[in-house]
Amino acid sequence: MEIRNSSLPGYLALEGNIGAGKTTLARKLAADFKHRLVLEQFTDNPFLPAFYEHPERYAFSVELFFMTERHKQLQQDLAQRQLFQENLISDYFFLKTLLFAKNNLTGEEYRLFQRLFHILNNQFPKPALLLYLHRPIPVLLNQIAGRGRTFESDISPDYLLGIQKAYFEYFRTESTFPIVILELEDHDFAINPDTYQAITRLLQEKYPKGQTNLHIKDWLPTS
Repeated sequence: MEIRNSSLPGYLALEGNIGAGKTTLARKLAADFKHRLVLEQFTDNPFLPAFYEHPERYAFSVELFFMTERHKQLQQDLAQRQLFQENLISDYFFLKTLLFAKNNLTGEEYRLFQRLFHILNNQFPKPALLLYLHRPIPVLLNQIAGRGRTFESDISPDYLLGIQKAYFEYFRTESTFPIVILELEDHDFAINPDTYQAITRLLQEKYPKGQTNLHIKDWLPTS
């Protein structure tokens, strides 16, 4: 499917818990709407396998590496977007750096990380829309298991729940740009064209600043 007349937000950021389908959706949307694609390079983090085995020991290292790599990538891609007036879709939002750190760090380490984050975050524009893909924890665990990444095999339901809570706490306080929380349950937009088409339709609507909650069932065909 190729969509020539794009009406997606000029800077669309996709977010969600681990295994929600952010990268898959970002790839499909960028290809169909001919937007510039920015994907997080999480597999390049050398501390990630050790972090999942010993989170207390490697949490600061893994989060600091993620923050510097995300900053470097977004600084380059957002600057190019402004220079060439490109539309852009990203499978992450820089603020996820702080939300994951809040879930993984404690005490002085988090306070130091927070100060560094705010210095770097001031350089970036806000997205025109942030779409959060929400799925129940059991669905996330099934999707994580299905992609077969060895270093993700020990991710626990409690860890995913902590990440989800961090996102929702942030969404309740953010009022400077639109945030759509889309309840997907186990609907698979990668193989079901109706689900994917429903997402493309809702992305072309206008939303107020702050949080809007949607359910994918309300956008699917009724017949």
